[in-house]
Amino acid sequence: MDKERKTEIINQFKLKEADTGSTEVQVALLTEKISRLTGHLKLYSQDRHSRHALQGIIGKQRRFLSYLKRTDPERYYSLIARLGLRK
Repeated sequence: MDKERKTEIINQFKLKEADTGSTEVQVALLTEKISRLTGHLKLYSQDRHSRHALQGIIGKQRRFLSYLKRTDPERYYSLIARLGLRK
């Protein structure tokens, strides 16, 4: 992910002015990584290392989302609606 795209995602999902590590920002960055790796795996289906990395990123995203749902359900539902994760 290039620096401009990362800055764009951070600016879109930040809660405060200097916010770079909130749960929303981290989940949005992980979602971008997941979409890029998914596209890579569509081209190179035999790439086991990338598949393993993708599973780790998905697990990390799932943990962040469960934490957010447990602590602040309103922010959780807002985030999944903005990212279009669950139906």
